[in-house]
Amino acid sequence: MKNVGVMAIALGLVGTIAIPAYAVAPDSIGPHFASSDEAKLTRAGAQSVEVDGDVVAAAATKDSFAVTTGEEIRAAAAAEAAAAAARAAAEAQMASYAASNSGPSVSDLLANPPYPNFDLASVYGVATQYIGTPYVYGGASPAGFDCSGFVMYVYAQFGIGMPHSSAGQGAMGTRISEADAVPGDLVIMSGHDGFYAGNGMILHAPYEGASVRVQPIWTSDYYIVRIGI
Repeated sequence: MKNVGVMAIALGLVGTIAIPAYAVAPDSIGPHFASSDEAKLTRAGAQSVEVDGDVVAAAATKDSFAVTTGEEIRAAAAAEAAAAAARAAAEAQMASYAASNSGPSVSDLLANPPYPNFDLASVYGVATQYIGTPYVYGGASPAGFDCSGFVMYVYAQFGIGMPHSSAGQGAMGTRISEADAVPGDLVIMSGHDGFYAGNGMILHAPYEGASVRVQPIWTSDYYIVRIGI
């Protein structure tokens, strides 16, 4: 019986000690036992995030986010500045071109063509006289040519009027096979054209910083057009 009594007392003490741990919430028994703000944040899973680097803006969606960095913004600004400088240089070049153009214009040539008898060999012969002429965007005189301005100026000397457009010039003629092409026919590409020079070559005004020249045709994406048939 004595042992039973000791066990009963011990069980009672254990029960008394265990009750506060499971039956009472600390927040309900006074401010000294209330959860701190830090503890509440911990239980809520809240986090603070520190970001290193040059992050300027971020856009987020439900599933993804994108970040624009300062480096990207600076690169875009530099690209815009370069484009503006290129436009200014082109405008200055055109002003210089206009000032140096003292020869006959396309309209002058069409009104009084120096070569009234048209043949392709003669067309090509006249075109070769302008090898070395600098490329000028929008140019259509010996002061400077772009690709279609070069073709237009040469054909004007034979009394043939053309638009200042490679696509428009291509639409004027008849497509022929390269096997039938001769110097003086036109090589038409997307956004570019020139004179067929034979043996897979083209005579053309290529691009800014270059001059009228003969070179191999560098692409298979072209076709041949003959004017006058």
